[in-house]
Amino acid sequence: MSKKETLDKNELEDKKELQEDQVIDEQENQDADEAIDELEELQQALEKEKDRNLRLFAEFENFRKRTARERIEMYKTAGEDIMLSLLPVLDDFERALKELEKDDDDSLFTGVKLINSKFRDTLRSKGLELIEVNSGDSFDADKHEAITKIPAPNKKLKGKIVDVVERGYTLGDKIIRYPKVVVGE
Repeated sequence: MSKKETLDKNELEDKKELQEDQVIDEQENQDADEAIDELEELQQALEKEKDRNLRLFAEFENFRKRTARERIEMYKTAGEDIMLSLLPVLDDFERALKELEKDDDDSLFTGVKLINSKFRDTLRSKGLELIEVNSGDSFDADKHEAITKIPAPNKKLKGKIVDVVERGYTLGDKIIRYPKVVVGE
């Protein structure tokens, strides 16, 4: 073998090694690219799951708060139906007291007045409050129910409440019965 052939053989081997190195490098680069792509996909999937988890947690928190708020509201107005059914009894007590005032029997009047007072105190302790409305007060459609309009007895009562036909009540902050009034015009 001549020197030239040895050189050619060495060059060939070097080229072969270089090609093999290039193929290995390309394969390693391709493997690295695939690993990077896979890593990016996994990171995107992780971010997607984190976002989903965060949204689910926020939705649960909103549900919990809404349920607590509804429960509190329910407790506040749970007795509304009962209170509404007891309001006519309060009205009857008022009428009875007016009639008993005319009678000469003070003991009967005092007894009924005590029962009325105890009944009102019990209802007040459960959140029922009387809406104070008097003749001469300004009429407010948001707080009063006008059942009729009559000519005002004097100019001062024009557009004002002339008479209170039925008292109104609140339960907590909610009006459960509007006062029924007669308005002067």
